[in-house]
Formats: sequence, structure tokens, C-alpha cells
Amino acid sequence: MTTSIRPDDTGTGTRSSRWVALCVLLLAEAMNLLDTTIVQVAAPVIRNELQGDGADIQWFTAAYTLAFAVLLIPGGRIGDIIGRRRALRLGMTGFVLASLVCACALTPTMLITARAVQGAAAALVIPQTIGLIRAMFDGPDLGRAFGTIGPVMGLAAVCGPVLGGVLTSTDLFGSSWRSVFLVNVPLGVLTLVGTRLLPRSFAPHRPRFDVLGTLLVAAGSGLVIYPLIERAHWLLLGLGAVVLTGFAVTQRLRSAPLVEPSLFARIRFPAALVCSTLFYAVMQGLLQVFVLHAQLIEHAGALTTGLRLLPWSVAMGLAAVVAGNWLVPRAGGSVMYTGLAVLLAGVVTVLLAPDALPVALAVVGAGIGLFTAPFFTTALAKVRPEENGSAAGLLNAVQQFGGTLGVAALGSLFFTSGAGTALLTACGLSLLTVVAVAIMRSGSS
Repeated sequence: MTTSIRPDDTGTGTRSSRWVALCVLLLAEAMNLLDTTIVQVAAPVIRNELQGDGADIQWFTAAYTLAFAVLLIPGGRIGDIIGRRRALRLGMTGFVLASLVCACALTPTMLITARAVQGAAAALVIPQTIGLIRAMFDGPDLGRAFGTIGPVMGLAAVCGPVLGGVLTSTDLFGSSWRSVFLVNVPLGVLTLVGTRLLPRSFAPHRPRFDVLGTLLVAAGSGLVIYPLIERAHWLLLGLGAVVLTGFAVTQRLRSAPLVEPSLFARIRFPAALVCSTLFYAVMQGLLQVFVLHAQLIEHAGALTTGLRLLPWSVAMGLAAVVAGNWLVPRAGGSVMYTGLAVLLAGVVTVLLAPDALPVALAVVGAGIGLFTAPFFTTALAKVRPEENGSAAGLLNAVQQFGGTLGVAALGSLFFTSGAGTALLTACGLSLLTVVAVAIMRSGSS
């Protein structure tokens, strides 16, 4: 979807003000990633204090990411209708309020419900960032602006696990784990103040909202995730697949679909969606397994767990910077193969030499950073301007859905079959990702 800017409301219009406005958008993006990783570290402590069960640990993360994934594309469409700056403000306000409810939760159900609302609010925020960046920048500056996303996400990945451990363990003002949600309040308020620098950005033609499509994708996604976490009847998984197939069919028949059907006319973008789903299932699933093993098997505290994950986070951020600045300009999308090979080497090291866990975690993190640096540029390279909004929203949605699948599937395998089985499954998914990358790149010409 192309972008329209009202000429009387584009901020100060200076080059420096645009980069300050970009920082506001990057803060919003970082908050989303922080809110996933920070809670994963705190989840076992939350489960103990709220007297939940093993499935609740998974739902504390999955409720957020599932709501976020399901509503991400509709959130982008709402931005097209009411304006991206207004949508971002509404979403961030909801995010801050939901964070306060999370911090006040008295039961696992209350927290899980508030987490779902938090994810829904984030789904109204994140789709606007890409459209607003495209509205504020063009030419070489647009590439530089997009190039800042990877390092910032790397920094958020570094801070998330450690911050989760620090906030939970230091028990600020007797808040225990509740401070991991309260930290969103000042960050959210700062973002809301900064939105004054953003332009009003609309789609040139305001589309209608696809209620049926939203309901189908929400129901289908929920039916797929629920049996993976609750180990409910597997027929629900098949029913979810049927509902999602129905969503795909109806999108071709709608006059104003959530997803542009033309995106699926070429093999490149569907392969990118599969690639994103698999990779982020591995990434978030591995993080879940390492956290569960540290806290439930080795009885490490939240702070110790966060510090143990520091090699992963630091290596991920450094690798993303190195790849983005030096490797990708020279080797292009082939860096993704290197990233997957490095990630696999790290997981195999954990399986064969558990005592080398810090080194193995650094290797896994480096592989993730190498992969993510070129992925989004490669995936969106051949997308037409009128498909931009739909493509970016769908790619982000399957990223979150993949992460939810990974938390649900690998987390359940950890509880039923042990960490070894979960790690072997992650290896298998990584190999499938290699195949998806090959198909995606074969359609690049």
C-alpha cells in the first residue's frame, strides 16, 4: 500500500527532525521485542507466585504473541483508514494501560488476558512504523533508516533477558516480577510524547475493514496454537488448518482483503513467509527451552538466567551489525545460509557438550544475527509499491506467529520429552528453513 502525507503536517521537515522521529518509531519497535523476551525470563517466577501450572508459563508469552500476530494485519489496515500516527497513538495508549493491568494481575488467567490485550495494542502500533518510515524518508536515507532496525532490535534482544532477570530479582519496592510490566509505562509515555514529531500518513485510498477475514485468521490461529500448549485433542489443530485455508480462499474473493492476493502470484514471497515462520519458531522456541531448563531443572534464579543468556544476546547484536555493514553488501542474501549453519552448530554444541553452554549460546546468537540482517531486505526486495503495506504486515505477522508456534511446540516438548528432544526438533526446523531460503532466493530473478 502506498503512502500519502498531508503537506501541512509533516513535522518540522528538517533532516535532523526526521532522524529524531525515527528514534521514536524504533523505541516502539524495541518495546515489542523487549516485552516478549523480558517476560520469558520472568515467567517461571510469575508462575510460582500466581500458583499457575506449566502451560501458564507458555501462555504468558503466547497470549501476547498470538494476539499480536493475529491482529497485526488488521492493525495495519486500521492505520490506512484512520491515519498511521493516530493509530500508533491509540495502540501505545492501550499498550501502557494493559501493562498496568498486567502488573496488577492476581491470577494467571487475569495476567494471560491482559497479555492478550497488550499484544492486540502492540498490533496497532507496529504496522504503522514501516509506513511512517517510508513516509519520512526516500532515496539513500530510506535504506539507512531501515538499516537501523536490525541493530536496535539486537540491542533490545541484549537488554530483554538481562533486564527481565534484574527487575525480577531486585524486587524494586516489593514489586517482584510486576516491575517487568511497569517498565513499559515510562517508555510508552515517552513514545506518546515523541509522536508529535511524526507526520500524518494515510493510504491514498482508504480501504474497508475485512471483519470476516479478521475473525477467520483469529479463530484459525488460536485453534492451531491451543492444542500445542494445552495438549488438547489434535483434531483442533486440523480444524485450525481448515479455518486458515478458508481464510486464504475468501481473501481471493473479497473486494477489500486483508492480504493482497497478488503477493502469492510469485514463489518468492510465500517462501519468505514459510522461512520467517520456521526461523522465528526456532529462535523463540530455543529461548523458551533455555529459560525453562535453567530455572526449572537447574533451579537458577531469574537474574542468573538473564545473565546466562547474555552471550546469546550480545553475539546476536554484534553479528547483526557486522552482517549489515560488511557481509550483506558483499554477499547479499547468501549470508542467511551462513547464519543458519552457525545457529545449527550452536544447538549441536549444546547437545554434545552441555558444559560449553556459554560458548554455544554465543554461537546460536551469532547465527540469529547473521540471518536476520539480510532477511527482511531479501524478502521484500521484489514487492511492488502497492503491495508494501500488506507485505510488511504479513511478514511481521508470520514472524510473531512463528515465535508463538516455537514457544508452544518446543515448550511442550520440553515438558513432555525433555530438553534434548526439543533441541533436536529445533535442528530439524532449522534445516527446513534452509530449504525455504533456497526457494525464496530462487525466485529473486
